[in-house]
Amino acid sequence: MSSDLIISGAARQVEVQRIGATLTIAGDLTIAHAAEADAQLRAGGPLEAIDVSALTRLDTSGAWLLHRTRRDNPGCQLIGLGADDTRLLEAVAASDRIVAVHSRQQPFATRELQRLGDYMCELWATLKSSLAFLGLTIISGWRILGDLRRMRWNSVSNQMEQTGVNALGIVGLMSFLVGIVIAQQGAVQLQQFGAEIFTVNLVGRATFRELGILLTAIMVAGRSASAFAAQIGSMKLAEEIDAMRTIGLDPLQVLVVPRVMALVLMMPVLAFYASIWAIIGGGLFSWLSLGIPPASFVQRLREVVPMTDLWVGLLKAPVFGAMIAVIGCFQGFQVTGNAESVGTRTTLAVVHAVFMVIVLDAFFAVFFTQLGMI
Repeated sequence: MSSDLIISGAARQVEVQRIGATLTIAGDLTIAHAAEADAQLRAGGPLEAIDVSALTRLDTSGAWLLHRTRRDNPGCQLIGLGADDTRLLEAVAASDRIVAVHSRQQPFATRELQRLGDYMCELWATLKSSLAFLGLTIISGWRILGDLRRMRWNSVSNQMEQTGVNALGIVGLMSFLVGIVIAQQGAVQLQQFGAEIFTVNLVGRATFRELGILLTAIMVAGRSASAFAAQIGSMKLAEEIDAMRTIGLDPLQVLVVPRVMALVLMMPVLAFYASIWAIIGGGLFSWLSLGIPPASFVQRLREVVPMTDLWVGLLKAPVFGAMIAVIGCFQGFQVTGNAESVGTRTTLAVVHAVFMVIVLDAFFAVFFTQLGMI
């Protein structure tokens, strides 16, 4: 049994000839001829030997075809391969073994338990590192409060502009729309009982006590925590943080404390601003759809919303701001290796910040309820 295949390239050709259980390859076995040669290599029965002594050129694609053919024909001998081509074939074979090991599937239960264990170990390590970072930040802030001349007020004001002033537009729009949604959904349910007037209670109390600060914190976490992680992570990759330490500057005092201070100062302002826009949105819907005039809406709001709701929201705001800033900066300092790490840490900064905001909000809800501030 014999078959010949002549494949013409731009300047060279490859010839694959099969005689019995022996395969002879001559010419160039390269990517230009790989598709056609592949069909010929797969044809026929088992092989005992491959003669490549007449091979003039071999690239990675050709080496892979030879390796696959030998792998599919155990005991097949390779005759006449040069030293350089032998090293290339060995590299391809080693790569194939690595892929085979990684692609070997474990049982589902074992694989999931291993993933859970890796996640818990990583979570514990992250928790310890973040608590240590929080402690260092508190110490640095305390030292600066002892000598306010060390505070970088220009940096603080710049961060206040970026995290607070520049966020007014999106926070206001989001809160306005959320206020409309709350009023509309509440009115639909309350109309069944002829109690549309209580839409004012729903909008006022939910906005000032919970949704105003919570939605603002989530929005700031998405904007500022990601920005802090990306900025500090990029500086770490560029070795700017190491340069700060070299010239005697504390990166925590230069980079972290101003960001924390800026968010602590701006979060109450943003929370109050967001609450006002949510009230405006709810009041506009109540006026247009329920026939409640703005004056009546405001009067009813003053009667049913206690000042404690406002204070509860404003007391939570600085804590949320500090937590968001610390998490964003911490993830930025964890960047290592390459630019891919910046993207990973930026994503983790947002996820962890939003998660901690919700956890702290739940804690505050229980805490203020126990204090009787309901």
